[in-house]
Amino acid sequence: MSECRYFGNGEWLNGKTVVVTGASGGMGAGIAATLIKKHGCRVVGVARNESKMLKFIDELGPSYAKQFSYKLFDVSSKESWESFAKELEEEGIYPSVLINNAGILPKFKRFDRYSYEEIDRAMNINFYSCVYGVKTFLPTLLQQEDPAIINIDSSAALMTLAGTSMYSASKAALKGFTEALRVEFKGKCYVGLVCPGFTKTDILRDQKNEGGKGEKVMDMISTDCDRMVKMIMFGIEHKRPLMIHGIDAHSMAVFNRMLPVKGSELFSYIMKIADIDLFSEVFKD
Repeated sequence: MSECRYFGNGEWLNGKTVVVTGASGGMGAGIAATLIKKHGCRVVGVARNESKMLKFIDELGPSYAKQFSYKLFDVSSKESWESFAKELEEEGIYPSVLINNAGILPKFKRFDRYSYEEIDRAMNINFYSCVYGVKTFLPTLLQQEDPAIINIDSSAALMTLAGTSMYSASKAALKGFTEALRVEFKGKCYVGLVCPGFTKTDILRDQKNEGGKGEKVMDMISTDCDRMVKMIMFGIEHKRPLMIHGIDAHSMAVFNRMLPVKGSELFSYIMKIADIDLFSEVFKD
């Protein structure tokens, strides 16, 4: 088991083999590209959409594409993680960094309006996929030099808002899981927790609100994806244990500490008086 070391300039990342989930677009693609271009990493991307993966490879360009490979599977399947690890071992690929980035944002709804299928999907993709990934790769990671686990969580883990019961529950579970790992493997493995606010990606794809007022509001409070990736990578490079990025995320963290009950009520009230279609299934009977 190797010892965890620290290089303030991100040198510790250089040349490592990294697994990144949700790597076909958004923050995952940005993180993968930075690891390849800036740190000379070999990245194995995980996603379900091959056409988006191929587009990402094309955008990398031929000089960098050779440092990237990918596997297509459902991250919420424990068996798929086990098969993935076995395939990598057979190929002689031994990751030393795992970045769990894949996640979904269920449609904003009052809890009683969620189906069991939606509940299971949120918990399985946002939480259990990270548990499966860590459980599967931890033995391999701990055998590598200066290993790391980085879980991309959400500001929803810092404060729960109306209409986000299952999303917040899955993200709060991921936060608690990551914090336990951080203590249990201190000195053996760098464990980072990232809690970004809304980011300009396609995470709202399940909201069915294209071009509506809600989309415009979310766009106003969301952080540019490239900027978010730069902030996240800076934190990873400096081995920050906790990263909170985005004005909305910082506001939620502060209000939750100062007003642990009223803060959530205040933010939810603002959502209600905004009277936008995005939250129609939260406040309207």
